[in-house]
Amino acid sequence: MIDVIDEFWRAYLYASNGGWSGMAVTLWLLVLSVTMGFFLSIFLAVARVSSRRWLSVPIWTFSYVFRGTPLYVQILFIYAGIYSLDFIKDTPPLAVFFQSGFNCLVLALTLNTVAYTTEIFAGAIRETNAGEIESARAFGMTRFALYRRIIIPSALRRALPAYSNEVILMLHATSLAFTATVPDILKVARDANSATYQTFASYGLAALLYLCLSFTLIGLFRWYEHRALAYLGNHR
Repeated sequence: MIDVIDEFWRAYLYASNGGWSGMAVTLWLLVLSVTMGFFLSIFLAVARVSSRRWLSVPIWTFSYVFRGTPLYVQILFIYAGIYSLDFIKDTPPLAVFFQSGFNCLVLALTLNTVAYTTEIFAGAIRETNAGEIESARAFGMTRFALYRRIIIPSALRRALPAYSNEVILMLHATSLAFTATVPDILKVARDANSATYQTFASYGLAALLYLCLSFTLIGLFRWYEHRALAYLGNHR
């Protein structure tokens, strides 16, 4: 067993950036995309459930497009397709932004998670208990205060189990970083495999690292779910 573990590390650390560098890049991609996606999704979810079609239809269209196309295609489109436009090349700030594989990858991951998270939050908003809304209105709350103090906090708690799954899926989605030549865990594993030809050891350790990260995130979310949803009583 010790020899197998030693073989894993020896193969993996042959990569130019090292295993821990790849893990740091993976986590940074996840944190950036999920954090920006979370806050954008709150506003878009409110617009998504609006009765004003000029507000809800564009959000539905955006969500439909990004949920209906593969993330791999989205990364390629943003990383290679957008930069080919003359308008982008002739605008220095945009040209600099889209020349960076890291920037393009974060943008693609953020837009993708926003599409899914918006639908998760919108569904939770629709399920808000009518009694809570009526009670808030009886206290004279404005629409803004109603969303800020009642609807959104309640919806986010109910959406937590589904949202935790989305975060795990985004962690797995970062494995497509090699598309934009970003040195994440999988990219480092590919480099290790190229240097040592120990395919099982290289990709096996990458799989173990993803597994450890996934179970760590699952544990954190389950702990927070028990705290945030304790009022339901029967939450597991």
